[in-house]
Amino acid sequence: MEALRAAGRAVLRSPRLARHGLGLRRRRKLPESWADMQEPLLEGMCFTLKYLGMTLVEKPKGEDMAAAAIRRIVATARAGARKFQKVILTVSPRGISLQDADTKEMVENISIYRISYCTTDKLQNKVFAYVAQSQESGALECHAFLSPKKKIAQAVTLTVAQAFQMALDLWEAAHAGSRQEQPLHPSCVLESSEPGRPRGGRGGRR
Repeated sequence: MEALRAAGRAVLRSPRLARHGLGLRRRRKLPESWADMQEPLLEGMCFTLKYLGMTLVEKPKGEDMAAAAIRRIVATARAGARKFQKVILTVSPRGISLQDADTKEMVENISIYRISYCTTDKLQNKVFAYVAQSQESGALECHAFLSPKKKIAQAVTLTVAQAFQMALDLWEAAHAGSRQEQPLHPSCVLESSEPGRPRGGRGGRR
């Protein structure tokens, strides 16, 4: 679970994120059960974005890795003639889910433990991207999304940071006083081609 702790710290101290006006709300004291938690993040914070595409990466984290991946995805997206798929990206302590904004079909459901990095790109500042390990192949995939505004892309990144921290808090609260060993997870540090990947309803597969 140290991976979750490291991920949250990395995003919150990132100098690339303009946090003014996008400050994280103070975390409320954790209730005894999830059902009592009224924090919107627990139920899921939703963002409407356009999916740009996916590319494989060799490292789970890193600014240079993410920037290069985003450049590949954006270049491929611009070269293609396909209309970008509009998706509803929902962030919660469980992870990230993707739903087709038009058909309402569930596209992907990515566990937070498989997400190793997320970022708002420095040059493409309306682009939000995350790196996650594929449940099917084990490969590291970078997925990029275009937001309407720079602040929305930044807000998505900060919300993912909150989700990491809340997932850690909930895990620690559930195992308080227990000697149970904390589960191992892929290295997680938050911080980019293959356009059109989300199409096809593969919820819960990543």
